[in-house]
Amino acid sequence: MNTYFISGLGADKRIFSKLKLNKEINIIHIDWITPNKNESLASYAERLSSAIDLSQPFALVGVSFGGMIAVEIAKLLKPATVLIISSTMLSMHLPALYRFLGKLGLLKLIPAKFLKSSNKLTQNYYFGTRSGSEKALLSKIIKDTDPYFLKWAIGSILNWENKIKPERIFHIHGTNDKILYSRKATPDFVIENGTHFMVYQNAKEISGIIDKLLL
Repeated sequence: MNTYFISGLGADKRIFSKLKLNKEINIIHIDWITPNKNESLASYAERLSSAIDLSQPFALVGVSFGGMIAVEIAKLLKPATVLIISSTMLSMHLPALYRFLGKLGLLKLIPAKFLKSSNKLTQNYYFGTRSGSEKALLSKIIKDTDPYFLKWAIGSILNWENKIKPERIFHIHGTNDKILYSRKATPDFVIENGTHFMVYQNAKEISGIIDKLLL
């Protein structure tokens, strides 16, 4: 089955590099496109969905911000299965602080380049990177990220509104996720001590779950 993978905010397909999936799963990575000025997450997802071949069944796998994009695409199209990892399917499950910051609109005052800073707090606490190779990968991903895309994406998350849970959707989340945490959400699969970087760190376990759901 064609399976479209959507990476996280500021990330790219390197975040999926350790996944080892069944050969029957045809992995297709969706690349980011340039957002329009003041574009909503839903509108962006609709434009991004043009990369999907609708002539045959397909599945979506989204990580973090990519999971929210997958949710919006699933509301428009009819994927066979949707998997979101380290993400959320409803805006009410976003941390209350994020929704509060979105209402304040303070993001507009922060320079785009400032948001790209990668320091020990970002890596060790929020993303939960552990080894030197993980820290190096995260630093490279952040370095390669367009600062203006990053700022738009953060803003679109803070102002995201979605109350619809698409059909055939599954949620995989880690118990030690410091970025997208929620007491309201009830993931279908819980990765003990999984961080926001777990699609890379816990690739073997997550690969097994993906294979189970897609085959």
